[in-house]
Amino acid sequence: MSKKKSTRTQGHKSIRTLITCTLMIYAIFCQGSANIKADNTKKDSGIQVYLPREVTIKDSNLSLGRVSIIRGQESLVAKASEIALGRLSVPGQKIVIDRAMVLSRLVCNGIPASKVTFTGAEKITVRKQEQIIRSSELVKLASSFLEKNPPAVSVCEFNPIRKPKDFIITGTGKDIRFSPRLVQNRARNQARVEITILSGGKKIGVREVIFRLKYNFRQAVTKVNIPTGAIISPENVKIEKRASNNPEPADWKPPYGLIAKRQIPANTVLRPNILGPVMSPIITKRNQKVLIRIDRPGFLITVFGKAMQDGRAGEYIKVRNVDSQRIILVKIKEDGSVEPVF
Repeated sequence: MSKKKSTRTQGHKSIRTLITCTLMIYAIFCQGSANIKADNTKKDSGIQVYLPREVTIKDSNLSLGRVSIIRGQESLVAKASEIALGRLSVPGQKIVIDRAMVLSRLVCNGIPASKVTFTGAEKITVRKQEQIIRSSELVKLASSFLEKNPPAVSVCEFNPIRKPKDFIITGTGKDIRFSPRLVQNRARNQARVEITILSGGKKIGVREVIFRLKYNFRQAVTKVNIPTGAIISPENVKIEKRASNNPEPADWKPPYGLIAKRQIPANTVLRPNILGPVMSPIITKRNQKVLIRIDRPGFLITVFGKAMQDGRAGEYIKVRNVDSQRIILVKIKEDGSVEPVF
C-alpha cells in the first residue's frame, strides 16, 4: 500500500515540473515578442543612420543620403536623405563629417535627436571621385621627351629645376594622353617642356617642366710652360672635354697656329685674350715709295706716294701723295701696293 502511494506522489511532482517549465517558456516567449514589438515600434517612429568610414562621390554636392545609409520611418528617411552637408569645391579637397554634425543638421531640419540612432563609424571622410596625375610622372615624361629631342646636339645632361603641380582630373578621365613639346626659353642653359594633357581627344590642361642643361665643352689646356711668342701646337697643348653650363661656340676649333702673347704656365686653360695670330712680315716701311692704285670697272688710276709708317698686308697706314702732297689713308695689298680708303 505504501509503495502505490509513493508512485502516485512522484507522478504528481513530474506533472507540476512540466507545468512550471511550460509556463516559464511561455513567459520568455511573450517577453521576447514584446521586445520585438517595442523595437519595431521604435524603428517605425525614428531613423537609424549608418556612417561608413570613407565615401567617394562623383560630383561636388553632399547630402546625408549620399554619404550614409538611413533606415526607419519612410517619411523621416526621405527627409533626412535630402539634408545638405556642404560642397567639395577644390580639386583634391576632402570633408570630414562626424556624428555631432549630422545630428545637428537633423535637428535643424525638424527631426528630434530622440528619434535618431547612429551605427558605424564616428566620422566620415568624403572625397570627390578624381584621377591624379602626379608631378613625378609629368617630370619623367618630360625627361624622356627631352632625351629624344635635345635642344642642341651638345647637351649631355639635364636636371629639373622647376617641377609642376599634380594634375587632378575630376571623375574618371577617358583615354588620357600627353603631348609634350619644347618651348622657347631665353636662358641658354635652360629648357622648357610644355605638356598638354588630353582626355577623349580634348585639351583639359597644361603643365610645364623647366630643366637646367649641361653641354659638352672642349677647352685647350697647356701641357708645359709656354714662352711669349711661342706657337701653339699639339706638342704643348692638349684638348680636354668637360660639362659646361653654356654651349660651346659654333666656330670653336683648337688654337693651333696661334702664338702666346705672354708667358703661359702649364695646366692653364687657354683664353682668346692671351693668344694672337702669327704676325705677317712688314712689307711697307716708313719713307718707302709705294704705288697708290685705284682699280674700278672701266678705269685704272695709279700714282706714287710716300709711306709715313711701317705696315703689313691688310693694315691701314698713312701715305703722302707725291704729286699733290696730300696725306691719305690707305690699305696695304698683298703685292705691296696701296688702295685709298674713301
